Amino acid sequence: MQLEKFYYDNKIVKMFAYATIFWGIIGMLAGLWAAIDLYYPAANLGLPYTTFGRVRPVHTNAVIFAFVGNGIFMGVYYSLQRLCKARMFNDVLSKFHFWGWQLIIAFGALTLLMGYTTGKEYAELEWPLDIAITIVWVIFGINMFGTILKRRESHLYVAIWFYIATWVTVAMLHIVNSFEIPFSFIKSYSWYAGVQDALVQWWYGHNAVAFFLTTPYLGVMYYFLPKAANRPIYSYRLSIIHFWALIFLYIWAGPHHLLYTALPDWAQSLGTVFSVMLLLPSWGGMLNGLFTLRGAWDKVREEPVLKFMVVAVTCYGMSTFEGPMLSLKSVNAISHFTDWTIAHVHIGALGWNGFLTFGVLYWLIPRIFNTTLYSKKLATTHFWIGTIGIVLYAVPLYWAGFTQALMWKQFTPDGHLKYQFLETVTHILPMYITRSIGGTLYLIGAFLMVYNLWKTVAAGKLVANEAAEAPALPKTIETHSKQYWHRWIEARPIQMLIFSLIAVAIGGIIEMIPTFLIKSNVPTIASVKPYTPLELQGRDIYVREGCYLCHSQMIRPFRDEVARYGEYSKAGEFVYDHPFQWGSKRTGPDLARIGGKYPDSWHFNHMLDPRSMSPGSIMPTYGWLFDNKIDTAITPAKIRAMQTLGVPYPAGYDKLANQDLEAQAKSIKETLKKDKIEISSNAEIIALIAYLQRMGTDIKAQSSANSNTLTGTSMQ
Repeated sequence: MQLEKFYYDNKIVKMFAYATIFWGIIGMLAGLWAAIDLYYPAANLGLPYTTFGRVRPVHTNAVIFAFVGNGIFMGVYYSLQRLCKARMFNDVLSKFHFWGWQLIIAFGALTLLMGYTTGKEYAELEWPLDIAITIVWVIFGINMFGTILKRRESHLYVAIWFYIATWVTVAMLHIVNSFEIPFSFIKSYSWYAGVQDALVQWWYGHNAVAFFLTTPYLGVMYYFLPKAANRPIYSYRLSIIHFWALIFLYIWAGPHHLLYTALPDWAQSLGTVFSVMLLLPSWGGMLNGLFTLRGAWDKVREEPVLKFMVVAVTCYGMSTFEGPMLSLKSVNAISHFTDWTIAHVHIGALGWNGFLTFGVLYWLIPRIFNTTLYSKKLATTHFWIGTIGIVLYAVPLYWAGFTQALMWKQFTPDGHLKYQFLETVTHILPMYITRSIGGTLYLIGAFLMVYNLWKTVAAGKLVANEAAEAPALPKTIETHSKQYWHRWIEARPIQMLIFSLIAVAIGGIIEMIPTFLIKSNVPTIASVKPYTPLELQGRDIYVREGCYLCHSQMIRPFRDEVARYGEYSKAGEFVYDHPFQWGSKRTGPDLARIGGKYPDSWHFNHMLDPRSMSPGSIMPTYGWLFDNKIDTAITPAKIRAMQTLGVPYPAGYDKLANQDLEAQAKSIKETLKKDKIEISSNAEIIALIAYLQRMGTDIKAQSSANSNTLTGTSMQ
């Protein structure tokens, strides 16, 4: 059989590897800064670009899409060429993919720091960048499938299955969740509102974890772990079950992020059931990875690469056990809105994604530079420092989470809440400090890796075009009369793509269609009215500053929450919220019923100096809100966008909106003046106060009306 000679493209692998390292350091530094912000408010620096609310989304996006994203592409571009025995489809597309992705990341970080955010976690980038992501992702898909189609190996190895499922599912998630209506060259409103927006967001959010942080890294694991161990994967059959069960079940689990909320109960239950079932395929994959190392534990003790990979796979198992447990309503009632969830997420991020990336980098860099790793001892030191860092990061947050839940729910013998919310915050500050120490250790380990790899690169020379040879793929693929279905599909990438899309689309369709089409799932409330123009401006400022990252707007039907915050939340409250603001973490108290609780002057002083009104508060100051002016020029465009989304403003109201805005702003200014506070009526703080004072008042109005109706009836 005649062999064809070709060359693997290692230059693109090197570029993605360098980007992985660079953005990893940036993302971790941003995370450490955000962690310090939570116990040392001065670290916010009193600037609009350095507050927790703006740094935190930079951290999450940098770690997820920059560090892990580039790690995915590094692993795919290296392994896919060798599994297909073919060079990447097109070198120009490879470079376009690389530079396009880096520009998206850079502009994403810049816009987030400037306050341009959609307000949807893990999907904060605004509409121009959403379009750019779509284009670059399509380029990646063309390059990947072009390589698969010109392969010289008939069988598609399991890693490629995960790459294909990742590509098609991320495309689906991104497109559906990114439906938005722009009202300026860089700002938009989510197409969905309230309950529907929450369902779509966490369908996306949960599956961004599933199909960006998990499935591509499972593909990386299935290639690099056997390579590093020099052993075949433990069970091919188990990999088949792992793949198909995982991609089918994962997509249903998003609603477990919304338990006890205003989401319909049937959707919550559906998410819980499928989350629990996810345990089986997830652990099947973990065991497949660990059992591959059976008989090779002496090598694990000697090789730092395998040490990283073993801990990574173990952390994957821990996270995928804990996830289904957290989806149980009895557990979720304790964990949700607490730091328990943050600890859970970081076991996966630091352990699974971080350590597997480190292991791959230590294995891959010496090979493409045709040299050996500079120092195994230094890599082993990195491993132990990083492992200790993970423990010191996660354990205090678990402790903080349990503490928060217990303190929130405690009552005195006479039936009053035992602790004020701020007491629960100040009590866990030592845990926050310890968490940042763990993060610092993890970051130090990453810097050791940078030095080790730099010395490794300096000692070698990049093999930019690595020579290889293999026989051409036969024009017709051999089939046998008795052939299992998976053998048939494994040789046909387009069919694999179609079957994967069907498997992942079913769950989303079944969960979303009833929520969108059956009105009884989201009943309206007559007293709930659209936001006034000033309140709408204030809400956009609230989103810009990332307030939703620390404050929820979702009161669950628990005794302690109703006693602390007021009447539990109803689905109909949020029909004009584009996007929803339910939040996922309570670093501060829930704000769903904050309207009317304090005078305007309290909010004014609280935003100017939080500790003057709440001694011990860890909230940053927002001095720029008192100097910045409300952008009234954009008000008509905002009103028109809301009208397009179905918000019932009167026809032509966009031309009158600023008149109402100015009248309401002057009213708030006069109220403040009575408390001896002088401020311009067009200052941003005025708009924010208007929004804060609006929260929950529609429901209070309804409750008052219902009370009057009942009273009138009884008098008759």
